[in-house]
Amino acid sequence: MSGTGDNRVRISIAEAEALARRVLTAAGASEAMADVMARALTRAEAEGLAGVGLKHLITYSDALAAGRIDGYAEPDIERPTPVVFRVDAKGGVGHLGFDRAFPDLVEAARTYGVAVFSQKNSYTNGALDWFVWRLAEAGLVAQAATNGGPALLAASGATERIFCTNPLSFAAPRAGEPPLVIDQSSSATAYVNLRIAAEKGDAIPEGWALDGNGNPTTDPAEALKGVLLPFGGQRGANVAMMVEVLSAGLSGANWSLDAPSFIEGDKTPGIGLFVVAISPDRLAEGFSERLAAYLDRLNDRYGVYVPGTGRSDAAASAESGGLELAADFWETLLRRAGAPE
Repeated sequence: MSGTGDNRVRISIAEAEALARRVLTAAGASEAMADVMARALTRAEAEGLAGVGLKHLITYSDALAAGRIDGYAEPDIERPTPVVFRVDAKGGVGHLGFDRAFPDLVEAARTYGVAVFSQKNSYTNGALDWFVWRLAEAGLVAQAATNGGPALLAASGATERIFCTNPLSFAAPRAGEPPLVIDQSSSATAYVNLRIAAEKGDAIPEGWALDGNGNPTTDPAEALKGVLLPFGGQRGANVAMMVEVLSAGLSGANWSLDAPSFIEGDKTPGIGLFVVAISPDRLAEGFSERLAAYLDRLNDRYGVYVPGTGRSDAAASAESGGLELAADFWETLLRRAGAPE
């Protein structure tokens, strides 16, 4: 760790992961849970996703202390067919069940061409791209969907909260480059962006949310009392419904309407996660090379931005140059870890 001036500190990826593990174990997480969450949250921070990066350590450690996460939950992994992984997170984090199943999930997809992971009864899954990015790094095409709790998003024709932000994420390997990664919520913005805007006192764009009376608002504090809007109107609401069916319906998890809050109370949200992994070479040999050439063509000739490029560039920069954090936040994490500042 080193100072950078202007009340900032710079830490390496290894230092960030080590501190994250200490924060989480101090809050009541098992070593296995702390390890996988430290890796996932540090990766999100490195990608520039500060709202679901190391700041989420506070959210997770508070949830552990309150009982919204069972820190010693051991996921129950069943395999009813060679290509289906059915998991009960037992009130823990979704990352642990996925991490435990990951080697077999990859092997199954490579052997049979496709494999499906379905999980229920977990805490919120944070940055969803972590799941598909790992599979793409293993040479697989992957898609993931997750719901959440509490409900935050209006459905088509409604002004009440029906769905959570219900993100959908996709990744595919490309030769010689980081994977193509698409990660987006069904809402016009992520809920965490409302919280950040409210903390800063910034206005939010029109079309993001309604206030508690069902009226459009640009005040994030009023939006937090109201409801998020889906992106693209009815089309976004339809995507949210598909995500709900894939993640909660197929797994038997709580619907977002029924899920307890991930930031209040002592009950797990009990949400679902759906992941499908496909071996592209079982369908078309040379897929990653073909995709790389296609994306280069789109970018070079047509100026198309390739999703995931900014995140992968940021992560590579963080690997070599470390992460920069506000000094007061660093001190907060040290206190949470029970370490001397």
